[in-house]
Amino acid sequence: MDDESYCGTSDTAAEPADGTETVEGPPYAECVLCRKPTEYPDSVKGSTLCPVCAWQEAQRTACSG
Repeated sequence: MDDESYCGTSDTAAEPADGTETVEGPPYAECVLCRKPTEYPDSVKGSTLCPVCAWQEAQRTACSG
């Protein structure tokens, strides 16, 4: 049994060729560093970061002493 038949998922919704990501659902806030959509709704106040930039920022602040 392969993973596709077990999970019931398929890769038919591939990312566009230009490298942009498609995001379904409510309007999401943009990351303040890379401008990609975050996991936060557009109505969230403050500086929002995408998961990648949030991880990098956490590593930067942890190592800064």
